[in-house]
Amino acid sequence: MKRESEGILVLDVDGNTTFSSGLGTDSMVAKSLGLLWQNRNRVPLKRMSYMAELERPLTVAAIPTRDAVCFLIFVLQEGDELSEFVASVEAAPDILRHFITDPFKAMVVVDTSARITYMSPVHERFFGLKHGEAIGRDVASVIENTKLQEVVATGKGQVAQLQEMNGVTRVVSRLPIFDRNKRVVAAIGQVMFKGPEAIRELTVELAQVKQELDFYRRELSGIRNRSYGLDQIVGSSDAVRRLKEDILRVAPLDVPVLLAGESGTGKEMVAHAIHMLSPRSDKPLILVNSAAMPANLVESELFGYEPGAFTGADRKGRKGKFEAADTGTLFLDEIGDMPIDMQVKLLRVLQDGKFERVGGDHARHSDFRLISASNRDFKAMIGASTFRLDLFYRISAVTLRLPALRDRLEDIPQLADTFLEAFAMRHGAAKKSVAPSAVHFLQSRSWPGNIRQLQHALERAAIFCDGPILSIHDFGTLEGAEQPARRDNSAEADALAARKHPDLREVNKRLESDLIVEAMRRTGGNKKRVAEELGISRSYLYKRLSMIEEEGHPEISWR
Repeated sequence: MKRESEGILVLDVDGNTTFSSGLGTDSMVAKSLGLLWQNRNRVPLKRMSYMAELERPLTVAAIPTRDAVCFLIFVLQEGDELSEFVASVEAAPDILRHFITDPFKAMVVVDTSARITYMSPVHERFFGLKHGEAIGRDVASVIENTKLQEVVATGKGQVAQLQEMNGVTRVVSRLPIFDRNKRVVAAIGQVMFKGPEAIRELTVELAQVKQELDFYRRELSGIRNRSYGLDQIVGSSDAVRRLKEDILRVAPLDVPVLLAGESGTGKEMVAHAIHMLSPRSDKPLILVNSAAMPANLVESELFGYEPGAFTGADRKGRKGKFEAADTGTLFLDEIGDMPIDMQVKLLRVLQDGKFERVGGDHARHSDFRLISASNRDFKAMIGASTFRLDLFYRISAVTLRLPALRDRLEDIPQLADTFLEAFAMRHGAAKKSVAPSAVHFLQSRSWPGNIRQLQHALERAAIFCDGPILSIHDFGTLEGAEQPARRDNSAEADALAARKHPDLREVNKRLESDLIVEAMRRTGGNKKRVAEELGISRSYLYKRLSMIEEEGHPEISWR
């Protein structure tokens, strides 16, 4: 908005008034301006002056010629910061010119119709425009990806936004401009251009910030893992408490760990907890089931192979488990089932971390932490020469023994609650609970299949139970777990149990087969869903399906 002057005063070279109007006729104003003009040789005349000594503060613009001067007189309005700045700062015009022509700031001004009214020279050069060529054009037709039209329409600023222009991404700010009545009258956009040195400094600073961010992320991940890893091991019995204490002690130490325990006691879960509590927690945990790998593929799976190493090999070759576990953790489950010739090769890798791919001719190196697990009797295997003594010493620097479920029966209520909650979430169903009498019944069994068998029994009961509470009746006979629980380890008790139940492994195996067949039938043969529902790995499922087919199971209806 233009402002009309409220007075004019014209003085000749000697300071005599040749013309006056409005405030220019005021004697006090004329006297003050006359003194400014007469002293111009001693005190240079300002283009803009601020006169606060009068009754009303004034802003005066001086337009000198060779033999006269014209003063334009304005009344300083309340809150007129621009007039005050221009009047009180002698270098005000030069400061404003700096903000407009600064080579490191590119500014564009648009009116309320989003048409360009000003574009700074540095911006014109950036877009390859002639001076003034953009004036009057729609801003969107000149600047790609601009949103100045949105700012001027909504009155909402956009600060520190990324904008790609001419293939370069810049950080921009877009701000609305308001008049005294809070109406949007324009919008400006600015881009910060940095010189090469400043960009390099910023890059170094960003790299340092990224390193710090990565460090704190790892720390946060470690804090989360400290609780998450152990929380997955359900139970508060003395046996579980001691196991968790042992895990906390051994996890930070970069030494091999052997997990010994019966099938179904949760060795894989403990391996996860050790890894997540270790300094390698932000690196991969690679799982290998030694029992599930065909003998002719063990070497290529562990060592990897080069292109064309054998018939059917991937043309690009393949990275083995050793390489995949580099800087992380390798979990060898069922290591007791590893062929004797592979034990020799594994021992060499564990000694110096060096190996060659199948079909390769140069050594590779992998730095991994080894966690092994087995339910086998290593003492008997070493005696029978089916497991190498030197390898056993190498993998068992620390041995953690996982308690059987019959030695922690007091954990069954917690385990049951956890399994039923997970089962309900997986299937989008209401969570069921176990009646107290049923809990006592479950605690009276010895569970040769351990936690895995308990989980299967609970899920099977939940499937066939129509009500919200599982009773003793819903668990049926619990084939394979019907014998009373005992903690008597005497030879006489073992012999008695053997006479009553001549082959518990076989009973457990048959129950497991029944559960797998039933799940395969229910899911229409979807192996992924079956593995998830039963809580077993897909490789183990394939192994058991092959065995079930060889056994000639009476009901294989999914095929």
